[in-house]
Amino acid sequence: MKSATHVQLGNGLETGATHAGIPAQASVSAHENHLELVHDRDVFDPSRDDHFIRRDGKVFAGTHLIIEVIDGVGLDDRSRIEQAFRDCVDACGATLLHLHTHKFSPQGVSGVAVLAESHISVHTWPEIGYGAFDVFMCGDAEPWRAVSVLRNAFAAGDVRVRELLRGEEIVAQRL
Repeated sequence: MKSATHVQLGNGLETGATHAGIPAQASVSAHENHLELVHDRDVFDPSRDDHFIRRDGKVFAGTHLIIEVIDGVGLDDRSRIEQAFRDCVDACGATLLHLHTHKFSPQGVSGVAVLAESHISVHTWPEIGYGAFDVFMCGDAEPWRAVSVLRNAFAAGDVRVRELLRGEEIVAQRL
């Protein structure tokens, strides 16, 4: 029964289809008609309600940060990681749907925060002070704000970040 609860957590969330007045259970043909209507609109129009990001003349699905926490402390503490996830969600202006972590033996934690805007995930190797975080967000969320939250949460000696613009050069071609 627990997995049914996880599925239901997303019920009632706004989607592109419901914003357009098309019910989630609409037929494929109605959905295809919606796509044709959206296709006629300018993908760079900032008033669109599709949650794509428009920045520097680009349209993409979301910003995905690969964040490496180096020389961090507390990377074996589930509650510390869960609090860091919650703090990232708040700082980034995101919406938490579900949070799950798993503690390994003898050490290490893996976890994911499922967001309305996408996700935050982690795998840690506390024996070497390393945490591999992914922060992927779309819409108005600000994923770069998670970097300082994670640096502070784990008193990191070093934090390295790579940014991927998910769907870059694909989204505009499909709309």
